[in-house]
Amino acid sequence: MFYLLTFTNENDKLKFDFLYDKYKKLLLYKSYDILKDYSLAEDAVSEAYMRIYKNLHKIEDIESKKTISFIVTIVKNVSITLYNKRNKVDLIDFQEYEEEDDFSLEDYVVSKDVTNNILNIVDSLKEDLKAPFLLKYAHNLSHKEISVLLKITENNVTVRIHRAKKKLSKILKKEGNFDG
Repeated sequence: MFYLLTFTNENDKLKFDFLYDKYKKLLLYKSYDILKDYSLAEDAVSEAYMRIYKNLHKIEDIESKKTISFIVTIVKNVSITLYNKRNKVDLIDFQEYEEEDDFSLEDYVVSKDVTNNILNIVDSLKEDLKAPFLLKYAHNLSHKEISVLLKITENNVTVRIHRAKKKLSKILKKEGNFDG
């Protein structure tokens, strides 16, 4: 599949080849850990490498911790998205819902159609908002656990989740599906 990729220069091709050879097994392991299905994990890794290819310009030091974190985050996000699409699970853990927020997901989620709509909207969010949101509500991780996984502060996790919920609320209100 990757033989169809076109590179602007030889350095980009070498960079991509190195990332593929060096981290393929790590990404497969991380994806399998989420999906528990080897075939789906392979699909997720392929999709992740397509995203890595599109963002190759953002990678400077191919062996840095920042780069490893970047590509692992990509494969985790792809895997979480595949997991949610495959299982069509309820996205939200209502017991961890924070009372002080004015957006009540409990009042809104009433059917699988609505859940699928939410999944599609969440999937359209930027990665920096989508990842913490899904880790909290789809995987029931605490803000501290998310902070460690994404290598950001707990405060940043809280802010990103709040922003994702605000965007979700805004889109749902705009669609006329939410009046709270």
